Order: sequence, then C-alpha cells, then structure tokens
Amino acid sequence: LGIPEPDVNLGVGSGSHAEQTGRVLIQMETLLLEEEPDALIVVGDVNSTLAASLAAVKLQIPIAHVEAGLRSGDRTMPEEINRILTDSISTWLFTTEPDGDRNLLREGIEGDRIHLVGNVMIDTLLRNLERARNLGTLDDLDLEPGNYALLTLHRPANVDDADTLRSLFGALEQIHRDLPIVFPVHPRTSAAIEASLGGVKPCLKMTEPLGYLDFLQLMANSRLVLTDSGGIQEESTALGVSCLTLRDNTERPITVSEGTNTIVGTN
Repeated sequence: LGIPEPDVNLGVGSGSHAEQTGRVLIQMETLLLEEEPDALIVVGDVNSTLAASLAAVKLQIPIAHVEAGLRSGDRTMPEEINRILTDSISTWLFTTEPDGDRNLLREGIEGDRIHLVGNVMIDTLLRNLERARNLGTLDDLDLEPGNYALLTLHRPANVDDADTLRSLFGALEQIHRDLPIVFPVHPRTSAAIEASLGGVKPCLKMTEPLGYLDFLQLMANSRLVLTDSGGIQEESTALGVSCLTLRDNTERPITVSEGTNTIVGTN
C-alpha cells in the first residue's frame, strides 16, 4: 500500500487489555518526552489509541482524534470505552459522519472542536480498488464473482463464548449449503476454535488471514458479507455489497440508515 516503515515500533504485541494499555502508556510517555511534539494524532478505537492519548494529555500535549464520535451504546465493548475516553481528552475531534458530531455535542464537547472530515478508510478503499480487482484472488480460491458470501468473526462477545460461537457456526453452515461462505480466520478466532470447540472446525471454506488487497477483492465481488467488524460495515456499504452484521448494535448506524447493512444479532 506504499506505507513506509514506522520510525518507531514499540514492540508491545499481544496481551490483556491492561497489559497492552500499560505498556503503550509507559513507552509513549518516554517517546513524547524525547520528541516534544506539538500535537499527537491518534486514529480509531484500539488500546494504543487510548494509551497514547493518556500519555499525551498528562504531558499537556494536544490530541487530534481521527474517527471520533462513534458510539454503539454498548459499554461491554472495549472499543466503546476507548472511544469515549479518547474523545473526552482530545483537543480536535475529526468525525466520519454526522452521527459522530451529534454524539459529541450531546456529551458536552464544544462545537468548534468538532470537524466533519469524512472517512479516511474509505478513501483508502477507493484508491486501491482497481489494484485489488486486478488480483487473481478469486481464481486462487476457485470462486465465481457474486456466487459466494464472505465472513469475518473476531469480537470477544462472539468468539470467546463457546455457546455463541457454536450457535453461529451452526447457522453459518446451513447457509454454506446454499451459498459458499469464505472465512479468512482471525488468529483470535482460530485460538477460540481450539480452546472452546475442541479444534472442531466449521464446515465453511476456511482460509488463512488475507492481505488488504486480497480481502478487498473478495469483498467487492461477494454476494453477501457477514461480519462483526465495524470497518467492514462501512467498506461493504461503500462497495454496495449487502452486509449482515452479527452483533446486537453498531457504532456506525449510518451504514444501516443510508447503506446496505442489517443488524441481525447472534441468535
């Protein structure tokens, strides 16, 4: 994608939420003290977003949050906590959709700090779509355009609960009999299959995790996307591909009201 190597890699890796957040916080404080930046830009809702923001605000370094204002209303989601806390301490809040503006105003953020700028993730998708369409991904997986569904599954609420995961796979296997489901398996989900289901893999067309362009090619040519990912709800809407979201809520309601997305739950 033409992204340069990072100037600094904190090397934090995996771990519990506390471990990740704590390690990033400690290392970011050291880095910010060395670099003395005028501002910190953070993106999205992952643990490093919150940790880096906490390090900056305590050093009185202003923060710009890209993808601010998204809310699912579900505080059991770690990402929801990260979003709320990061927004509350950011100086500039860059939103992707009008719902984000409304959420922030409702939470008491001053209007002059909120800037509706659009969605950089969709900018990336549109810039790379033609490159993706020229790949041989479908041939490699023996797929025909419009004749398969694409599945992603990784959220703790879905994959860490054995009963929920078993129930989801049972329903998906029924769909697979009529419409092949391609399932690039997230490492977290692969570990859950081993731990919770005794390694019994679902009867789907499973693949290793895919690179961005290969996955974009699969998504653009699918008849249907099934996902618990927030970003894929937006990407499928931009592509005009029907999406069934395997969750009870979404922090991206515009994909439902203006796009192709339907929230179907996990039952």
